[in-house]
Amino acid sequence: MTLLRYLHLDVFAATLGGGNHLGVVIGADDWSVAAMQRFARWTALVETTFLLPPADPRASYRVRIFTPHKEIPFAGHPSIGSAHAVMVCGVAEPRDGLLWQECGAGVLPIRVEGSGASRELLLQSPGERVLDTGRAAHPLLPNALSGIELGTLAPALVDGGRRWWLAEVADEASLRAWRPDHAAIGALAQASKSMGLCAFARCSGSEYRLVVRAFPAGVGIVEDPASGAANGLIAAYIRHAEPQGVLSQGYQVSQGREIGHDARLIVQIDSTSIWVGGHSHTVIDGTLDWNPHVA
Repeated sequence: MTLLRYLHLDVFAATLGGGNHLGVVIGADDWSVAAMQRFARWTALVETTFLLPPADPRASYRVRIFTPHKEIPFAGHPSIGSAHAVMVCGVAEPRDGLLWQECGAGVLPIRVEGSGASRELLLQSPGERVLDTGRAAHPLLPNALSGIELGTLAPALVDGGRRWWLAEVADEASLRAWRPDHAAIGALAQASKSMGLCAFARCSGSEYRLVVRAFPAGVGIVEDPASGAANGLIAAYIRHAEPQGVLSQGYQVSQGREIGHDARLIVQIDSTSIWVGGHSHTVIDGTLDWNPHVA
């Protein structure tokens, strides 16, 4: 049995250990879907990815993304972390500053900025649609928002690779101190076939302009320390609602401090696209001794 390369990454970290865990397997070209799922279940990470040769000639590589329970077509931090692994392992090189990732959501560009330890990667969001807005958009939404004062923008259901309820909170301190009703968020997620609720608040500090808390109860997670796809939807909603606002050109995000993490995400917004990314750090680079043919 051939030993494969395996990386364990810290994605979107502002400080060491502050980001979101990701396991990346390189070279599992002959693994079945069942074997990938079994390994992802064993790692017990939020997501584990597998880097594979591309099927689409436009792509630099192909990635398959698994939670412990199922394969998913797209997610933000696994895409950024997988692109980092591609660079570390020499799987592919950027073309005109871009890597092209093939995944369940299509072939998506990832912008490469800088090099070495300072390199940052930004993923172009795969498109988004505002499906509904307002506290009355769903009968279970008020329960999910209990105990918090809302901000300027109305709550919204937004779809784009993942489907999230978004809610602006009145201020940073209130959002950081909020103790949400996770059962109510879970009920809303199940009823609306969404990931759950992602709340955000504007900040006046120079370090970051938005603080975000994400509660993806729809996939069995209480709170996520760093959410690339959700932050892309927040940026899309802000651009849609406030095209001339102070955040319409981009900003930095703080996420995860309430659960002992410290993530930093970069959002860049131009006339046609939204890019979300940040820094990834390789914590473990080793070999994987795992028999994919054992049931």
